[in-house]
Amino acid sequence: EGAFPNVSQVAGSNFLDIGLTLDERIGRFVVVTAIDNLVKGASGAAVQNMNILLGLSETQGLEHPGYWV
Repeated sequence: EGAFPNVSQVAGSNFLDIGLTLDERIGRFVVVTAIDNLVKGASGAAVQNMNILLGLSETQGLEHPGYWV
């Protein structure tokens, strides 16, 4: 019960983890999501643009980004 996602479960990936539970007191679902947005914004776009300028695959270095713990 109550197994909500944590960023550590998706760190270094392009995945989204979703947790869902029903709050019976108010009759509403509670949805919690976790993403690692390091590649999702301007930094990922910059790497993609650099790849294009250098004649590399657009996804080079973006499919399995490194991360620190």
